Amino acid sequence: MGMSNFWFYTIMIIVIGHVIAGFVYLIYILSPKKKKDLDGNKDLEQN
Repeated sequence: MGMSNFWFYTIMIIVIGHVIAGFVYLIYILSPKKKKDLDGNKDLEQN
């Protein structure tokens, strides 16, 4: 019985970590880009 608890907790940690990583990735992708970065890139292209 002790080993079944180990595998249950291991799988649950992996699943919860995967869900958290998915939310962090979505927030990163959907976050608006900074204007400062865009202006910096335009300055580099003009020079």
